[in-house]
Amino acid sequence: MGELVRKDAPVNEEIAQRPALRPARSTALLATALLLLAGAAWLARAVWEIRLAAAGEPASGPPDQGDGNHRPLTSLEDAYHIVGAVGDVIVVFCAAAFLAWLWQVRDNARALSGRPPKYRGFWVYLGWIVPVANLWVPRGVVADVHRTSAPDKRLPFVLNVWWALWLIGMLSGVGLLYRESRDGLIERAYTDVWQLLLPDAAVVGAAVAAVFVVRAVTAAQSERTAAEQV
Repeated sequence: MGELVRKDAPVNEEIAQRPALRPARSTALLATALLLLAGAAWLARAVWEIRLAAAGEPASGPPDQGDGNHRPLTSLEDAYHIVGAVGDVIVVFCAAAFLAWLWQVRDNARALSGRPPKYRGFWVYLGWIVPVANLWVPRGVVADVHRTSAPDKRLPFVLNVWWALWLIGMLSGVGLLYRESRDGLIERAYTDVWQLLLPDAAVVGAAVAAVFVVRAVTAAQSERTAAEQV
């Protein structure tokens, strides 16, 4: 009996000396809720683009007449502006919630593994906007968190699905990276709506896939923590 106590003691001491883990369930729930809301907002945008394409361009031409001249918007075009603006606000809050969750699970992964993360802290934020690096760094940050949290588990397949859809949505001609004016998007909806719907579908799919990524990483940390407390 005494031997068992002596063998377990170093493990218990090591766990006790780790930085306190902060449960990520609350931030995960907030992130998933806003991801779904962002996906719904982007879906609403796609619906309005289809409605614009079905209505057809007015005889007066596109909203942007050139040389700084803009005609009055139709009610459908005006509604598209509102839907797009609301969606932009939701995306900002969604990004903030996702980054807050990512920072928290990154800290937890460092506490669980006892080693520093592969990527420095500033990459959690700059990784999304630095050209070229934004093609792989954010995925790498999430992958590193999962590997250090659950070293005995394979990376979830949905991680690659999420990242592939994100890149399509970001790099397409009217995607997240290229901010065309709303009037320019309306003109495209009248002429080549498929150019809008493809990135829209990718962004909606990425939002849904990101929900499963958040759930998988959070669950991996919860299982690891529960196993070590037994």
